[in-house]
Amino acid sequence: MSGSSQPHVKTAARSLMALSLALTLSVASPDAHAGGDASQPRGQPTHAIEDVADFAKQIERDLARREARIAIVFRSGRAREELPGGVRYTHGAFWVYSTIQGADGQTHQGYSVHNLYHGAEDRRRSYLHQDWPVDFVNGDVIGEVGVIIPSPEMQRRLIEMMQDGRYEALHRDDYSLVSNPLDPLYQNCNEFMLDVIAGATWQTHSLPQIKANLEAYFEPSPLKISIFQRMFAPTADERIRLEDHEGPIRTATFASMGEFMTQYGLASEVYEIRAEFMYPPEPVTPPPVLPSDAPATQAPTPTPERSYTSVRPGEG
Repeated sequence: MSGSSQPHVKTAARSLMALSLALTLSVASPDAHAGGDASQPRGQPTHAIEDVADFAKQIERDLARREARIAIVFRSGRAREELPGGVRYTHGAFWVYSTIQGADGQTHQGYSVHNLYHGAEDRRRSYLHQDWPVDFVNGDVIGEVGVIIPSPEMQRRLIEMMQDGRYEALHRDDYSLVSNPLDPLYQNCNEFMLDVIAGATWQTHSLPQIKANLEAYFEPSPLKISIFQRMFAPTADERIRLEDHEGPIRTATFASMGEFMTQYGLASEVYEIRAEFMYPPEPVTPPPVLPSDAPATQAPTPTPERSYTSVRPGEG
């Protein structure tokens, strides 16, 4: 094969891969403002509005109980069986504890949600938008969210970035549903959050430096899909842009971000919350009453709590 034909082969391979990805990630997807498919605002709720509000409050209470000033929360706008292997959620955002002014002018404490969304008209462009827990949960269809709580020092640094302009400075509006987090060409919601986390970790807003550090220390999640999966689809999804990938498709996910932050001491907790209206708590069974002459068992030794401090993964 001549060298001049190789670019055409690569282009054809990317087109075929995009077609397969489009069907895997976007088949039967709602319009840009319905459900919670990928990085987009809320639309028609899947759950009753009362259940949406209850789940939002459940998440807020959980974060407040853990004294989280900022948390990274992920939802899924697609059923799990519709997602490629290795992907559990389709959208993530920062939840920030702050003073909120209500419609009546009164102020109270609660969480605001800071998102990267793609546009409705041009779905290959993104923008930053602040909304509320009920808006975030309104895009959920599975009744479960993933949560990463940064370490206290990382919380301080992240909030500082959101206040001094470095947060907005790291946003790039060229959007791809499966952006490569090690490449600066495109960005989705998870990559944006990862860039902000890396900026807080290395105390920089230099995107080239952030990408060099992530290349050395962050391991993206490979998308487990077949290149020929549903290859005869009529159209591809314009949000899937693959120019930033060489070889396997890899992207930032709840799992890879949680592993990175845990490995380098940047997170204190990584866990999931299930909606109580869909998954009622298991009833608590009281311990059995033992006869008075039964021998006592030795009490278990408590495991010491692990303390985390913000650690710079490397010198970059």
